[in-house]
Amino acid sequence: MKEIKDVIQNNYRFNNIDLERNFDKEMEDDTFKKIVSKIKLSKDEIIKYTSLIKDSSLELKNCANCKNIMECKNSVVGHVYYPEAQEENIVFSYVPCKYKKKLDKDTEYQNNISLFDMPKAILEASMKNIYTDDKNRLDAIKWLTTFIKKYENNEKCKGLYLAGNFGCGKTYLISAMFNELAKKGVKSVTVYYPEFLRELKGRFGEDYNEVFNKVRKAPLLLLDDIGAETVTNWNRDEILGSLLQYRMQEGLPTFFTSNNTIKELEEHLIGSDSEGRVKSRRIIERIKYLTDEIIMVAENRRK
Repeated sequence: MKEIKDVIQNNYRFNNIDLERNFDKEMEDDTFKKIVSKIKLSKDEIIKYTSLIKDSSLELKNCANCKNIMECKNSVVGHVYYPEAQEENIVFSYVPCKYKKKLDKDTEYQNNISLFDMPKAILEASMKNIYTDDKNRLDAIKWLTTFIKKYENNEKCKGLYLAGNFGCGKTYLISAMFNELAKKGVKSVTVYYPEFLRELKGRFGEDYNEVFNKVRKAPLLLLDDIGAETVTNWNRDEILGSLLQYRMQEGLPTFFTSNNTIKELEEHLIGSDSEGRVKSRRIIERIKYLTDEIIMVAENRRK
């Protein structure tokens, strides 16, 4: 009867023969061969990774015919599975392709933008893609263009209260301006105001303070859709009032979008308490101090 160690040795020898055959066969492929030529290890070590190197060669072939990242056929979009020798082993990792590197560079500015319950699509908003075919939008576009120049020159700038009908592009316009400045390193925060209030109410302690302070201290801030929230003493006086007071003191540009004009917002903010009118007036005075108002009645582009 054969000893166990003899059986193991025979199996090991046969497995090595199979590995070498597979390796030699794959070496007939130019892409596979090119990858192997860059791995400075012995053949005995490399053949252990034959199947993985084959995976790399298949992904490199995909890259050879790829025209843009949207056409990527690799397992991780925008990356190629590629080997690298480390001491006596081969380590595989996903290496970004030229299209992924370009995309990362083109979207690097988005790291300067924080969103709270806002669609990520607004990160793509661009001043150069703004529709100018509606004359009712031109005042707002001109204002935003002027703001960019003033802000870049470190001039003191008021923010904008942009009122208008549903779907006329209020949020897109201000987001496009924020994105333009983000490309130059300016940080901003955009919050969907009604949802922000609901989320903030559910937070406590340090978590609450962290979120609230991030919003109120933002170099540029957009409160989107103010006037759509249900008014309470808490969100009007403790949140909005406190936030606006801080930004007034620090001279931080603050932006609003709303379906209500400032005058209509004043009525909305009264709420149901007996002192509501006085408190609402106080909020409105702060908004007027912080912003210019533009009323934009334009085509609904969400249709």
